[in-house]
Amino acid sequence: MITDYACYSNAGDREHNEDSIGAFSCDGRQAFVLADGLGGHGCGDLASKTVVETVGETIKSDYTSDEDFLSNALDRAQDKILSAQKSSAAASKMKTTAVLLYLHDQYVSSAYIGDSRLYYIRNNSIVRRTFDHSVPQMLAATGEIKEKDIRHHEDRNRLLRALGTGWDEPRYKLDTIRQPIDCQDAFLLCSDGFWEWITEKEMEKSLKRGKSAKETLNDMVKKVLKAGKGNNMDNFSAILIQFRG
Repeated sequence: MITDYACYSNAGDREHNEDSIGAFSCDGRQAFVLADGLGGHGCGDLASKTVVETVGETIKSDYTSDEDFLSNALDRAQDKILSAQKSSAAASKMKTTAVLLYLHDQYVSSAYIGDSRLYYIRNNSIVRRTFDHSVPQMLAATGEIKEKDIRHHEDRNRLLRALGTGWDEPRYKLDTIRQPIDCQDAFLLCSDGFWEWITEKEMEKSLKRGKSAKETLNDMVKKVLKAGKGNNMDNFSAILIQFRG
């Protein structure tokens, strides 16, 4: 099965881009990671880069099993970020979201923390997405607001979980089900600056129109730029992975 993927990252209307993305492969395994840094230039971007670099280091290490890859990568990234906070006295600023997709032996597993999303797609239709660790997502879950209102809610940037926040037990969410990959599957990793300006229906239209991951993602980016123009756009990033029979 062929893996076709495309990556994109843009600073938007901000001076600095605190998003970081990465795609890594080793011995037939592949890992994709996207992180959205929090805390301002010099803090958020360092946190997000730490996550991406750690995923790259982890997939090349010979002591990490497939079953433990995601947890090892995120635990190591958390330790590095907390250590960097102490050395730079930036504990209140150096944080990041993260979303990871790991491919091994024709199976896929994932993990995330914060409001960077993973969309699972089959036959060009979105089957499900991750559940944001944010205040608006909780309001939607309790019925206080509608799901569509998350995008532009006044508290959309209030996260309940992030790497760089101390914990006694890991607070990221692991998808522990080893899901077999189908040739009609696709996955979209994206930061909130991306999904804020494109609806799920618009994503599906791009998926049906595109003939490759790059073409499809470029079409989505055009929609994001058109909708976000003149709205003080945040950094926005995405990785689209598709499988061909």
